[in-house]
Amino acid sequence: MVVRKTPSELEKMRAAGMLVYEVLKALEAVVVEGVTTMELEVVAEKMIKDAGARPAFKNYFVPAVGQRYKYVLCTSVNDEIVHGLPSDKRVLKVGDVVSIDTGAELNGYFGDSAITVPIGPVDPKITRLLDVTRESLERAIEQVRPGNRLFDVCGAVERHVRASGFGIIKEYVGHGIGTQLHEEPQVPNYVDRNHENPRLKEGMVLAIEPMISAGKPDTKVAPDRWTAKTKDGSYSAHFEHCVAVTPDGPWVLTRP
Repeated sequence: MVVRKTPSELEKMRAAGMLVYEVLKALEAVVVEGVTTMELEVVAEKMIKDAGARPAFKNYFVPAVGQRYKYVLCTSVNDEIVHGLPSDKRVLKVGDVVSIDTGAELNGYFGDSAITVPIGPVDPKITRLLDVTRESLERAIEQVRPGNRLFDVCGAVERHVRASGFGIIKEYVGHGIGTQLHEEPQVPNYVDRNHENPRLKEGMVLAIEPMISAGKPDTKVAPDRWTAKTKDGSYSAHFEHCVAVTPDGPWVLTRP
């Protein structure tokens, strides 16, 4: 069931979303050559706790893995798509890209967002990958309006990515969000005719998160049982925002 939020609930989600935004902005500023992904984890956890919030990912139980996630961040480097584990052994170097995904619960409501950051100069094709992924998210956000349908959002990502020649990761999708980190509906980054296509109504909130590959879209899971990677070793990018359906159009809750 899709849960619609009241204006007062959206304001609470906005507060959670802006906290996540501030965390990601702080991390973006410290992502440089020589930093470990565990150092990013430490910064994020302190910021979330200092704000009186709770990390959304830490201790989150994932049935498919049969475990609780141990970290505040997902830090996915290069060919890692999502759910990469922070580590003091993972040192970022020039030419890498790192996708940073995090969430927070503040006063009972969740925010969730992701960015992909290049470390120094990267291959021009990878710069294009990041641009296209970000652009596809913006095109999807524009479709978050009363009366549109979910496939308008999904199709906006799919059309832009396919026209650019990149691969759409299908195994991992966006989701509704509110008093739970993951709510209905699921939000694929492509039009799945076997998927429900609900009409968008005021008060719905979607966490839209294109995950795009520079090569083929096929995936595999690393031996750690968490980290999703591209099968062909191609780089991937991931951007995410939480977007509310309002009478005035899309309201992105996870940026100013």
